[in-house]
Amino acid sequence: MSRVHSRKRFGFIAAAIPSVLMAGALAADPAFAAAGTSHDGGAAVTQQPGDATIPLPNHECQAVAHTICYTPAQLSKAYNLDPLYKAGITGKGQTIVIMTAFGSPTLQHDLDVYSKQFGLKTTKVDVISFRRQPVFDPDNNSQINWAIGITGEVELAHTAAPDARIVLAETGVDVAQTVTGWRQVMDAEKYLIDHNIGDVIVNGFNTTENNFPGFDKGDFSSIEDLRYAFKDAEKHHVTLIGASGQRGTTSLEPDGSTPYPFQVNSWPSSDPLVTSVGGTSLHLTDTGERTAPDSVFNDNDIHLGASGGGLSHVFARPSYQDGVKNVVGNHRSTPDISMNAAGRGGFWTYGSAVPVFSGWRELNGTEQGAPYFAGIVALAGQMAHHRLGNINETVYKLAAASRHDARTGIIDVNDGTNNNVVNVPGFTAVDGYEPAAGVGTFNAALFVPRLAQGH
Repeated sequence: MSRVHSRKRFGFIAAAIPSVLMAGALAADPAFAAAGTSHDGGAAVTQQPGDATIPLPNHECQAVAHTICYTPAQLSKAYNLDPLYKAGITGKGQTIVIMTAFGSPTLQHDLDVYSKQFGLKTTKVDVISFRRQPVFDPDNNSQINWAIGITGEVELAHTAAPDARIVLAETGVDVAQTVTGWRQVMDAEKYLIDHNIGDVIVNGFNTTENNFPGFDKGDFSSIEDLRYAFKDAEKHHVTLIGASGQRGTTSLEPDGSTPYPFQVNSWPSSDPLVTSVGGTSLHLTDTGERTAPDSVFNDNDIHLGASGGGLSHVFARPSYQDGVKNVVGNHRSTPDISMNAAGRGGFWTYGSAVPVFSGWRELNGTEQGAPYFAGIVALAGQMAHHRLGNINETVYKLAAASRHDARTGIIDVNDGTNNNVVNVPGFTAVDGYEPAAGVGTFNAALFVPRLAQGH
């Protein structure tokens, strides 16, 4: 969901899955039978067939699973990261914090296996628990889903910034559409910021703005009262990254299963102090070469979803979006920038916390794209030799300049729409900004130095 609902997305039984492929979905709502790890939109999960011990190459993944499965090498090629790595820009000296409710008992082992498989140096994940964590229960849907999702998030952050320190911050309280747990999350983030832990913080989970108390009466104080950690991040120049979700322009009602039948947005992705990461679909060869320009993530499938995005009904247009006011009007709009999140073209990850799901699987969704983008920010932080803080003003300045200067590294995405399977209208990608892919995507070799420079 960007993690918006109560993570019931993996409540299926292995025996019920076809023997050739484990692909499935467990959101409580059949209209959003989200297979995967997004707390707000359901990322798809595909476990490769049989007893294979390594992830499948693209062509085999397509032949067997009828999907596309991307490796770190393909992503590095697609986003042009190799020139940065060769220059020693690997995230060294930067700390990425990933917020979570629960963790995974096999997280370090899984990251080690993942890194070895793809020829990456591994790193030690520092886990900080802000509440006593329950003993991991492999039959508990909530813990299962968090474990699977968080493992993928850590692996993808490490993929993008292999020398960055990764901190997993566990709050021990599930964050659901009923807004349970947000106070603990914000307390934990403020503690981390005040203790100088974290240059980039990732919140991959959201709650629909409409679900907060007082929203229906036009009283947004219940959200405003939670923003103290974000304001603290601004003061300490910590970058905040959020996932726009993968339910297109809608999200879930407080029951955690019923989608709103009209356009809504979700917090904290909608917060002006957060950089909202939307979803695109990459179209790559086995070696990472593009076969077509990126398009908006929209798999037109109840299991796979579409890029979250739209107008906030809580926050007014921030100054950095003044240049796109003809699109967003008086509202804060999301996403800001996008990267791969498609179900038909997701990320290979490895996990072993849950025996039924042990092994290689494909995850998708903006919840997975957000930590990868956090790694991109960490690369820029290393290059700048200081924290970057809120990067949104820079992102929009670069986007405006990209119309006449390709060296900004911003790449427009002007194909596709983020409508969704419950017939809530979406936004069509056009030249320039729109609430489907934001300003577009990026060429990291060009984008990271400009991000580091702040213009």
